[in-house]
Amino acid sequence: TAAKVRDTLDFTRALEVFNNSYRGASAFAIAKGFASIGAEDNSVVIFAELMDAKSLFLTANADTIYFLSVLNLTKGPLVVEQPPGSLGTFNDLWFSFVIDGGFPGPDRGAGGKYLLLPPGYDGPLPDGGYFVARSKTTRVLYAFRAFVPNNDPRPAVENIRKNLKIYPYVPCSFGTSIGTALEGKVPLRPNPPVPETKFIDASGKAFNTIAPNDYSFYELLNELVQQEPATSYDIELSGQMAAIGIVKGKPFNPDARMKKILSDAAAVGNAAGRM
Repeated sequence: TAAKVRDTLDFTRALEVFNNSYRGASAFAIAKGFASIGAEDNSVVIFAELMDAKSLFLTANADTIYFLSVLNLTKGPLVVEQPPGSLGTFNDLWFSFVIDGGFPGPDRGAGGKYLLLPPGYDGPLPDGGYFVARSKTTRVLYAFRAFVPNNDPRPAVENIRKNLKIYPYVPCSFGTSIGTALEGKVPLRPNPPVPETKFIDASGKAFNTIAPNDYSFYELLNELVQQEPATSYDIELSGQMAAIGIVKGKPFNPDARMKKILSDAAAVGNAAGRM
């Protein structure tokens, strides 16, 4: 009886983790899917000729221009120069909201400069000129779309390629006034050159951005937990993951009994999500 109770509790905890952490596994799977087609951090995946069923996404459609990226904040804040006429959002790697952009965001569709701050950043900030947002994770999912007037994607694609820029933020350059520098707290720095944006055209490419629905789901989740700060997800989820052996800074080595339970929980979690 005690063994059955332990198995039941472990299964229940594993199912809770699958359901409550799917958002993080999903975001991480998207990042891995982009990397699989050569879209490293800060490059942009664009569907210049729209999307089709060759690329596996959970909620995408085939009548809009998607342009997406994984922003890497491990070396410091990043600037994203948002093109006009777009619609989308910035989410952290647990799929938690960071800031909207485009029509629903503060630029209201006119375009503008977004400044993404990494966890724990306490360096200088500009006086103005940016829409500033802070992420709880070291990577940020940038997911946007542009509309296709008159069924011609070319003008939207040209606008994106021309105006979308992603580059490191240089403190005390653009956005910092001479008056602020004269206070003696920060130096003035020149505006850095803006590097060319790397675009990866994903139209017609076969790749997967969907998290696995078997035991490997938990391996993927553990990889995410090890990569990102322990403060990037809520403490209740942290406890649920710890109960099945996923703990920041510790190896994830379930035995044969636990692997069987995790596999069963992933199957039920997958069925619950589909239902």
